[in-house]
Amino acid sequence: MSAKSASDAGAARICNLAMDAARVTEAAAIAAERLAGRGDEMAADLVAVEAMRATLNSLDIQGVIVIGEGVRDEAPMLFIGETVGAGTGPAIDVALDPLEGVTLAAKAQANALAVVAFAPRGSMMHAPDVYMDKIAVGPGFPPGIVDLDRTPAQNIEALARFKGVAANMITACVLDRPRHKDIIASLRTVGARIHLISDGDVAGVINTGDPATGVDIYLGLGGAQEGVLACAALKCVGGQFQGRLVLRNEDERARARRVGLKEADFDRKYEMNELISGDAVFAATGVTSGPLLDGVVRSAGYVQTHTLVMTSATGTVREIRTKHKL
Repeated sequence: MSAKSASDAGAARICNLAMDAARVTEAAAIAAERLAGRGDEMAADLVAVEAMRATLNSLDIQGVIVIGEGVRDEAPMLFIGETVGAGTGPAIDVALDPLEGVTLAAKAQANALAVVAFAPRGSMMHAPDVYMDKIAVGPGFPPGIVDLDRTPAQNIEALARFKGVAANMITACVLDRPRHKDIIASLRTVGARIHLISDGDVAGVINTGDPATGVDIYLGLGGAQEGVLACAALKCVGGQFQGRLVLRNEDERARARRVGLKEADFDRKYEMNELISGDAVFAATGVTSGPLLDGVVRSAGYVQTHTLVMTSATGTVREIRTKHKL
């Protein structure tokens, strides 16, 4: 088999996992929604983890978790390095967050999601549990239109010039955190609209890929592992993403070393294809309703889910509304 044929076959195998990925996130979302609004973050996360793990292990995959709930000693299930699947089928990397936005779910607030991404084995960055400085835009822009090394204001002005609008017509999504005061101040200098979110930066990044959300750009520091997950989603729709690790002390540098990073990697600016070098499948199911997805709805004898499934090899984006019989 030629190198191209092997690559095409690998892409086809990943694409074939799209509906399996949807099953995984649907199971986690249905489980988590039962505890939405109960005020118990740990309990909601635990039931989502258990449901996602059970579904993953029913799939014909040879999966290894590279982005998960933590290392083995901290997370009894879905820990980094854990193998999942039936042990047959394609060898894949798995990145997941059974309940992205645990606080949102515990308070029954908008935009809690269950998310998972698949890619060929060895193609996902093993990101440490540290902060990552991120910038992301959706599809339709020329390469390099935004850059982490520019100021937020400069990035807004670049987007505005390309779109042929004033800078005050560009909307930036930013986590509402004290650490982002300088970013927010820079955005204010050009009059950009700022959509502040309380939690859920995976959803924040994904929103840039859907014009219906009104979000043009995502900026700021969030989890590095969540960055890899969000990058998978943007890769599927042709967006752009850059990330740089933020290592604040020796403990965080040690975490980076434990996942195989070298000192030279610590200050690198990672492009999308460095975070995920192979084709990807991404799925997200709403736990609570938000601008991206509707939440789980229960009715007599049924539970309804709203899921987004995307594949980078074909650029396919599916919205799936499913009624599951109880």
